[in-house]
Amino acid sequence: MHSSIRALSALTFSLATVLAMCAAPAMAQYPAKPIKIVVPFPAGSATDVIARILGQSVSAAIGQPVLIDNKAGADGAIAGSEVKNAAPDGYTLLMATNSPMSAVPALRKVSPYDPVTDFSPVSDIGRYTFFLFANPAAPFKTLQEMIAYAKANPGKLNYATGNTTGIVSFAQMNSLAGIDMAHIPYKGEPAGVTDLVANRVQLMIATITTGGAHARDGRLRPIVTTLPRRSPAFPDVPTIGEAGLPQFSIVSWAALYAPANTPKDVIDRLNREFGAAMKRPDVIAAMEKQAFFLSPSTPEQLLEFTKQQRDSYARIVRAAGIPQE
Repeated sequence: MHSSIRALSALTFSLATVLAMCAAPAMAQYPAKPIKIVVPFPAGSATDVIARILGQSVSAAIGQPVLIDNKAGADGAIAGSEVKNAAPDGYTLLMATNSPMSAVPALRKVSPYDPVTDFSPVSDIGRYTFFLFANPAAPFKTLQEMIAYAKANPGKLNYATGNTTGIVSFAQMNSLAGIDMAHIPYKGEPAGVTDLVANRVQLMIATITTGGAHARDGRLRPIVTTLPRRSPAFPDVPTIGEAGLPQFSIVSWAALYAPANTPKDVIDRLNREFGAAMKRPDVIAAMEKQAFFLSPSTPEQLLEFTKQQRDSYARIVRAAGIPQE
């Protein structure tokens, strides 16, 4: 009897050892194939450029391609839904922003996902620099002049948006300033900026990635930055707070997520690799050209930030009186 028990115990131990030995090489092999980063905006957008900079750096380090898959539309919900439903194996990631993770749940009566429970946070990535750009033909040069013109001409000014940062930012700005302007939505920033340069719309809140070159060439006029501090890219341009709207509170950010239930060791590997990329001098220099401020984090820190931003956007949307779709 005792010998049978000993034999069974030995067999169980042997099987457990074999399984552990088989599992260890399998995990060590990650990643064993290309990693796909789904970007919720079109090629040429700020998020697309940032994802490509990081993807190239991480690819060189891990010896596997990092592919960028642009899935624009629905304020980022298309990309978010795709990653939510992907296999939780670390090979499909979401380069998310406040659009799909904060604004979509706040702006929709029924969100296609929960940003906290339907994703595994990998790392915070950073903060965007947004400017309020105007066409130079517009009859104003400052924020206060723009507000005065809009009050005197309700509904006459057209503003473009290419993401929910623009939508929510204009909604809050219009509410704080007590003005009424016509909203012209676009699928992404590049198309909106094109029409802004052509004066088919007069205003747009956009990143320096899409609007900066036009501003330097004089084809756009930066009115304010939405940052709490002035941008080195245009140091003479005031913050929106300095210009008279200190209550403005929209934060625009990017972060990396995997589907929910992705194994912890895979999340930890991704966090290490992307964290290392964000410390490399060439990556830092490339991000500075985009006026993008890196802010890597732990997965736990990103989880808490995601919760905070989800709740913050819900309050902002309610306060601005934006109807849910």
